[in-house]
Order: sequence, then C-alpha cells, then structure tokens
Amino acid sequence: MQYKEQDEADLEALRSGDREAFTRLVKRYHRSMLVIARAIVGDVWAEEVLQDSWISVHRALPRFEGRSSLQTWLYTIVRNEARTRLSKESRYVSLDSGTGSHEDTLQSLHIHFKTNGHWQHAPVNWHADSPLQLLEQNQLRRCIEHTLKSLSADQCAVFTLRDIQQMELQDICNILELSNSNVRVLLHRARLHLMQVIDRYQETGTC
Repeated sequence: MQYKEQDEADLEALRSGDREAFTRLVKRYHRSMLVIARAIVGDVWAEEVLQDSWISVHRALPRFEGRSSLQTWLYTIVRNEARTRLSKESRYVSLDSGTGSHEDTLQSLHIHFKTNGHWQHAPVNWHADSPLQLLEQNQLRRCIEHTLKSLSADQCAVFTLRDIQQMELQDICNILELSNSNVRVLLHRARLHLMQVIDRYQETGTC
C-alpha cells in the first residue's frame, strides 16, 4: 500500500481517536521532516523544530481538510516551524532573498548546469565523486559542514535537499515555496562556493 493510502487510513483512525495512528505517522515521516528542518536551521535546532512541528501537527489534524496531500501539509508545517525558529534566533534569512535578476549568475548557470539542475560538465577537481561520497572523507566532511554553516539559509537548504538528500528539484520548489529558476540559481551559488572550498582542500589539505 502506498503512502497516500496509508495516510488516508491513518487519518480516518486519528479522527476516531486512535493514538497508534499518530505514532505510525511519526515513524513514516520523521526522517524526511528532520532532513527539511536540518536543511533550513542546521543541526543545532533541527530536533527542537521537529518536536514543535509534531505538536503543531497534532493540534491541527482535526482541521486538516485534505486540500493538499498529507505529506505536503506536514512538510509545510516543518518548513514554517523552521523559519519561525530562525526568526526567533534573529538569524532569519528570507528564502526568497538574493534571487533577483543577476545577469552574470544566470549566464554562468546556463553554462554550467542543465535545466534539471545537473552539471553540463563535472568540475575537474571533483572528479567522479558526488557530494555524498566526498562527505565520507572525515576531514573534508568537517570542512564542508563548516562551509555549509557559512552559507545563507536559502543556499544551505537548497544544496542540502538537492545534492545531499538527492531530492527532485520540483519537490524542493514545493517545500521551500521557490520558483524553479530561483532554486537553480541558489543551488548554483552554493555549489560554486563549496567547489572553491573543495579545490582549496585538495590543493592545500586545509579548509
């Protein structure tokens, strides 16, 4: 049975007061929601954001009308909770910022990337390694993690969801409420910055 069918069955059970249905819902979506939380707020607040999200879900479930899929609704809640946490910590950076008209960035984007977000030609110094494979190298992983924290919230979120979690571009657009072109520009900027860090690491052994 697909998630959609499971969700519908559990929603009916929840409306009948079945607490086990909520437990099943948490098990089904906890990991993917944690990924979204981490992508937006980082590791420090991700677990707290997720706890707040599940509290919000529990309170709002009786009002859920099914206008969107349950998955989309859950992802929207965790996204909003993550943004609220950033705002409270005075570190909120709008996920729409920095994505205006920049001719140089857009021109570079079309040169380096296909319309689906993949490289036209892989950077030489990255060889055949994927970001996930590069993360398996302990020292470089720590360097990349440090660099990710220095990115703006929007760039970090897009890069994490696309290149680390391998989400589809359209799913990222839906989760973050960004246009396809904005997501590709943000991804491009994050990749270029990280590529510079990786190049420097491979040449000098330092971050």
